[in-house]
Amino acid sequence: MGIPPARADSSAGAGDRWHIEVDRSVCIGSAQCVHRAPGDFRLDTGRQSHPVEAETDANERALAAAENCPVEAIAITLAGSGEAVFPPDE
Repeated sequence: MGIPPARADSSAGAGDRWHIEVDRSVCIGSAQCVHRAPGDFRLDTGRQSHPVEAETDANERALAAAENCPVEAIAITLAGSGEAVFPPDE
């Protein structure tokens, strides 16, 4: 099973690279991202989330972390093009 697209016309999938950002002004330090994708996110001493790497291979864990962030602080875009993966453009 491949990576489910965040929107119907998304081209994100195996082989894609994602750019991950966390809006620290929105992050409440719930650590849901760390629990869902421990290799992709970490909390600093102020309990603010950060991506372990700004760019990563597309993966279901990181997408699940973004989708389940209680305050929607995580944004994922396709590296290079900047096309939104999550949250999807509407």
